[in-house]
Amino acid sequence: MLERLIRYRRDLHKIPEIGFDLPETLAYVTSVLSKLPCEIVPAGKAGLCAYFDAGKPGTLAFRSDMDALPISEKNVCGYASAHPGKMHACGHDGHMAILLVFAEEAAKNLAALPHNLLLVFQAAEETTGGAKEICESGIFEKYRAKKIFGLHLWPEFPQGAVICRKNEFMAKTCNLCIEIYGRSSHAARSERGIDALLIGTRFVRAAYEMEQEIPPAVFRLLKFGIFESGTAVNVISGKTTLRGSMRCFQDEIFRFMSDRLDAIADGLQKEFGCKIEITRLEGYPAVINKPALFDEVKRAMCDGEKPLPFIEPEAPTMAGEDFSFYQRQMPGLFFHLGCGAGAPLHSDTFDPDEAALAAGVKAFTRLLYGIR
Repeated sequence: MLERLIRYRRDLHKIPEIGFDLPETLAYVTSVLSKLPCEIVPAGKAGLCAYFDAGKPGTLAFRSDMDALPISEKNVCGYASAHPGKMHACGHDGHMAILLVFAEEAAKNLAALPHNLLLVFQAAEETTGGAKEICESGIFEKYRAKKIFGLHLWPEFPQGAVICRKNEFMAKTCNLCIEIYGRSSHAARSERGIDALLIGTRFVRAAYEMEQEIPPAVFRLLKFGIFESGTAVNVISGKTTLRGSMRCFQDEIFRFMSDRLDAIADGLQKEFGCKIEITRLEGYPAVINKPALFDEVKRAMCDGEKPLPFIEPEAPTMAGEDFSFYQRQMPGLFFHLGCGAGAPLHSDTFDPDEAALAAGVKAFTRLLYGIR
């Protein structure tokens, strides 16, 4: 099984593709699934589903993402990316390999499966949220899917460990762009200007102080990574641009921070006579693992012979994931799969410990047989 996992993962690693433009990837996945007793159907713009009919009244769904990142790979190996400027730097090649071998193993004794099986191969997780259009395609209603599961390879955790927590797991994301329009003037005549750089510093400080008003037990994040202002050392800046990220889990916390940013902007406009525009680019909803399903999953992973290592982190990750769209469609749980120490996700040298892939198949198999 591990030989197949490695072969599939490396084959797919060589042909990374971006967003919804996945012709080689789809052809490869189809070539493997076409040998199995399943119905292969398109789903959404570039998604693919495989349905295994075990004659049962209900269906469990399992998801893999397929898209890569616009990164130039620096790994020197026989399976390095053959597409310049593109790389599977987030482990989606491994996710596909896990789901393909899981399909092969499940197909060996199809009639004995406790549920029908729907495997979801999804495009555009890294870009525009391909999960949403899969949900809108009607595929889950057609095949009576009642629960859905997904995983993500995760470095810095022990190889083969399942990492999951109930409730908050991955964050709701929102990118911010704050544009502050002042008035430029020579520094020697600064009274004639409206200092957009000064206003920008005031905005950042007030925003950070606002975030600290939220109780520490409430998971959230507000950070600015870009501050652009000014044109010359002796000229008062006429424009400042701030770019940052706001992340949380509860809608009421998102509304609180968003409304307070508006209030900060309004106060600075009145104080300085400037103009401030705030643009919000909302990403994915939060991934929330409902406690009842979490407990059921934990039992499936940990009970019986050879339980899988199971880690419950105290805090969630503040990264985003479009698996959250599936959780709005039906009960669903998302977990991370440890792949050992090494390069971080989204780096140009990411190359996970491939032994972790076998643990992914085992985890999905335990869910297939252990979930009601």
